[in-house]
Amino acid sequence: MKPIYLDYGATSPVRPEVMEILLPFFQTEYANAGSIHDFGQRSRDAIERARKQVADSLDASSPREIIFTGSGTEANNLAILGAARKHRNRGNHVITTSIEHPSILETCKQLEREGFEVTYLPVDPYGQISVDQVKEALTEQTILVSVMAANNEVGTLQPIQEIGRLLRHTPVLFHTDAVQFYGKIPFSVQELGVDLLSVSGHKIYGPKGIGALYIKKGIRIEPVLFGGGQERGLRPATQNTPGIIGLGAAAYLMSREVEQERQRLTRLRDLCLKRIQKEIGRVELNGHPSNRLPNNLNLSFHGVEGQAVLLELNRKQIYVSSGSACSAGKHAPSHVLMAMGKSEEQAYQSLRITFGRETTESDVHQLVDHLKEILEDLRTFLRNKP
Repeated sequence: MKPIYLDYGATSPVRPEVMEILLPFFQTEYANAGSIHDFGQRSRDAIERARKQVADSLDASSPREIIFTGSGTEANNLAILGAARKHRNRGNHVITTSIEHPSILETCKQLEREGFEVTYLPVDPYGQISVDQVKEALTEQTILVSVMAANNEVGTLQPIQEIGRLLRHTPVLFHTDAVQFYGKIPFSVQELGVDLLSVSGHKIYGPKGIGALYIKKGIRIEPVLFGGGQERGLRPATQNTPGIIGLGAAAYLMSREVEQERQRLTRLRDLCLKRIQKEIGRVELNGHPSNRLPNNLNLSFHGVEGQAVLLELNRKQIYVSSGSACSAGKHAPSHVLMAMGKSEEQAYQSLRITFGRETTESDVHQLVDHLKEILEDLRTFLRNKP
């Protein structure tokens, strides 16, 4: 049996077409894009083509609105720290949610250490916030709102466009972590109404070690790294030319396939859930039942720890997750599920299955067939345990 990878929420393989495009920039077109000779200028031209590809995939008004970073985490740090510190003369209040990615939550904790006030909005049992919650949390001191577009663990989507409309005619900046959202659902930064938006290359079949931050024209933020003048001084370092080229190529390909792939992944997700609910039982879907990412299923199997199921699937070369990739190795209950009102026991019972470009209907059926066998064995063992 061939291995079945169902952890695309953690990372994705580099597409062959992307690898073919980026490889020369490791081997033959390796010049520093900051060099003024022709060799270096070829690298610079390639970077600017990639910048336009990313800008086009987001429907940004100009490639200059794209700043390349080392990761989605770095893009989040630059957005939160850079915006809050730049606009501290206007206020010291930031609004976010209780289920954000650690790269947002930990950055907000750093702001608190610097004297900022942070409001962490609670979520409903589906993992959603409402526009009214944001409206009620706003004060005269609010300078930034950061709400993730889609949750990395349970897949729930947030009302980003509605929040954007709420904040449109205010001086409050609006950031969204779109790392999981990007490449799964078509969107436009113009329609979302955001000022800042973070993406990552390795979630859309590009290379690891590259991300980008969209900064709407006219928005000013401070750098968090200091050195040269690369990326308009906001990300000083020798540019990662192969990574940038890879992100641009992946963005170009993704933007032409995203709607078709969204529909295909939704069908696979729904097929998987229907079989599991019908044939396994005592299972609960975590997150919103419909307003969720097309490739995400987060399930709690009653009476069995998710990590035990994961390890049994691993023995059969089926690879899933028991939570966020960023918390791998930390056997602790998910902060997302706990914020949604789940008990510690329910949180430990969770399993995340995320589908991708290479997932087939046969993979889904094999997963469910093995899950049935594993759950029956584990539940029987636990019932008979002295």
